[in-house]
Amino acid sequence: MKARTPAGEGRFAYEGLDRVIHERARLSILTCLITHPKGLTFNDLKQLCALTDGNLNRHLSVLEKDDMVTIAKSHDRHRPQTSCRITPSGSKRYLEYLSTLEQVVKDAAKVTKEAKEEPAARLGRNLLPQRA
Repeated sequence: MKARTPAGEGRFAYEGLDRVIHERARLSILTCLITHPKGLTFNDLKQLCALTDGNLNRHLSVLEKDDMVTIAKSHDRHRPQTSCRITPSGSKRYLEYLSTLEQVVKDAAKVTKEAKEEPAARLGRNLLPQRA
């Protein structure tokens, strides 16, 4: 997915950087869930993402509202158990987001490389003998 730059928009305005995903905790949650397609328990997810119960619950609510995850509540040996899974549409959006993020990194690396090479190129031109 290429960055779109219609007239009037910035050169580095990336439409695919999904605001729902881009938040650090939600990116962490989705990364855990996409690598565990059968899902994770609330406690496992909490531990993997280093979040509190309240923070994880809030971020899962946002992701569930946006149809990126499903949350199922059940009982295991008379104890409540909450499990979370990434949805097919959540998986698709996550992969599209990663593709856009990859383009951001490539563009930044290219601009950084050009910026480093430019002073060296100018210096090299100044060292060349001047023609009369």
